[in-house]
Amino acid sequence: MKTKKRESWFNSFAKWASHKTGHPAVFTAAIVIIVLWGVTGPVFGFSDTWQLIINTGTTIITFLMVFIIQNTQNRDTGAMQVKLDELIRAVEGAHKALLDLEELDDQAIEKIRKKYKKLAASAREDLKNGKADTDTEDVVPEKGKNTASARGSKNRANRNVKTSPG
Repeated sequence: MKTKKRESWFNSFAKWASHKTGHPAVFTAAIVIIVLWGVTGPVFGFSDTWQLIINTGTTIITFLMVFIIQNTQNRDTGAMQVKLDELIRAVEGAHKALLDLEELDDQAIEKIRKKYKKLAASAREDLKNGKADTDTEDVVPEKGKNTASARGSKNRANRNVKTSPG
């Protein structure tokens, strides 16, 4: 594995900000600010300026937090996809065609999803009837082979996980 590249200032800030703003103390501080603002309403006669202060503050904070939240979600989703891709790659008998699935267009993903929904329904029906749910047809058949019967029950029963890459 390569050494860690230096992060951009935004990524570093986004990590720091998402960690800090997700803390219960920050939530409590936000509630205290809102309560203090509400209590000061009668003092300022519920004026337009008094209302503008909270509206402007919350709008600015919300606007900036959108970018921080999106950065955090992008980073977390990317890391999760790599981990899932590694599991697919390492499990013998797994469909390698599902690697990098998130890069397909919506129609292709929906087509594969429908096949998996059918497999799930079939497996639930098998379980309801007292059968095992591990011998259903493949969603993406291997090239030159038919469905589940082509791989054989030995391969399906012994899904070995490789511990080293490659």
